[in-house]
Amino acid sequence: MGGGRDGVKMSDAEVQALLGENLKVQIASNGHDGFPHLSTLFYVLHEGNIAFWTYGRSQKIRNLERDPRVSALVEDGVDYFELRGASITGRAEIIRDRDGILEIGSAVATRMLNAESFEALGDFGRETVEKQATKRVAVVVHPEHVATWDHRKMV
Repeated sequence: MGGGRDGVKMSDAEVQALLGENLKVQIASNGHDGFPHLSTLFYVLHEGNIAFWTYGRSQKIRNLERDPRVSALVEDGVDYFELRGASITGRAEIIRDRDGILEIGSAVATRMLNAESFEALGDFGRETVEKQATKRVAVVVHPEHVATWDHRKMV
């Protein structure tokens, strides 16, 4: 058990476990007025990176089109000695091709509904995702810096 910040850092495997166990990410983009714009979204891991889909005309997408710098926060725990999280800063890649949007959107829908597979959502699920995909874009967060903490390491 180390002290201070180094003592609570998470390994890459621990970060991947945290990201795999949680469903929601807080995303901060830079607003046109200089203020951060925060949103909470359901996400998936896409090639190890946080990915989500959202409406193409949303404020966060307009912000990311203007400035691709993004921060993402995934955290869990209730009591102080249970808190763990990862704060990721990097660049957002906006995916606009239909196949890419469907791939990430299908994965997000499956995860949101806790289904075993996208196929398990049936025709209604597929049709809903396909309809939503016409209005949405997908975003992949490419990390440049990751800060982590796991207070469970303090006990």
